[in-house]
Amino acid sequence: MARKDKHVSETPATAWLRERGIAFTEHPYDYVEHGGTAESARQLGIDEHAVIKTLVMQNEKGEPLIVLMHGDRQVSTKGLARAIGAKSVLPCTPEAAQRASGYQVGGTSPFGLRKAMPVYVEATALALPRICINGGRRGYLVGIAPSVLLAELGAKPVSCAL
Repeated sequence: MARKDKHVSETPATAWLRERGIAFTEHPYDYVEHGGTAESARQLGIDEHAVIKTLVMQNEKGEPLIVLMHGDRQVSTKGLARAIGAKSVLPCTPEAAQRASGYQVGGTSPFGLRKAMPVYVEATALALPRICINGGRRGYLVGIAPSVLLAELGAKPVSCAL
């Protein structure tokens, strides 16, 4: 059950959003190991398509990058590689993802990253009126306007959803 009354302490992601004056809503829920976006969407009573997952991947040179994808879709790594001009793209190991992002897997946010990385967003996510995306810890999403991804992160739209 979603914890609507639960206070969530500041994370690097929420600090980053507040520093920039970006309005966001808080959506805590009870984290379930391997529950993914289907579980968070169910608990919060929102469409899983509007829950955007933050995936840390790497190109053929081992350089990390962020991909923001609808919760109910998968990333075509071949399509993504083509879209960004890479030879290949693969998911990072959980250890490499945590090292690059500064966040625990399952709590990765594109805001307040430890290391600057290119950010790519599935273009169709930008057409949604509002999205929920990880707020920097497991069991915690923030609601924002998708335009924040372009304006503040410099996210590049791509079409790589399966």
